[in-house]
Amino acid sequence: MPSVAELDVLTTGYADDRVASTCTLLRDGSTIVVVDPGMVARRSLLTDPLAGYGLTPEDVTDVVISHHHPDHTVNIALFPNARVHDFMATYVADEWIDHEGEFALTDSIRLRPTPGHTDQDVTTLVTTASGLVALTHLWWTAQGPADDPFAADRDVLRTSREAVLALAPTLIVPGHGAPFVPAAETPR
Repeated sequence: MPSVAELDVLTTGYADDRVASTCTLLRDGSTIVVVDPGMVARRSLLTDPLAGYGLTPEDVTDVVISHHHPDHTVNIALFPNARVHDFMATYVADEWIDHEGEFALTDSIRLRPTPGHTDQDVTTLVTTASGLVALTHLWWTAQGPADDPFAADRDVLRTSREAVLALAPTLIVPGHGAPFVPAAETPR
């Protein structure tokens, strides 16, 4: 039987007159991953849900950041024992470990570079009991935006969106909104 991970949204993000990233918890055996521990109104919005799963920030083994904007990175230091992963490397204490292309954290959690919102975007692909889930900032919410105001190249964004959708995810967890099921009206 293939490995599957558990996925729970710790906080649902938003981007209006204030901003917070959607922050997600992944568990695959002894690997405990937090994705995008960025800005929140107060840190307890991250730590209280973790405690609800019987976890402390010290239990987190890995942190993934979808890109380097502060609203996705501000709270990385809450997780003192975690390796940090981005589109190009893994950081452990004072060690910088380069990687290229897609790489796996576990059999059911892998990271794929997906430039679009920024040139440094990475999508976290998670195999769950319900199917493949994509945690990505290629969409802020289910509505897009169709034209990301930060995207330097609209064609690169479209190509990455199409590549993620071609993987047939059962669910997308966007950068600043609730998870959604991709559909024909999902912005490309």
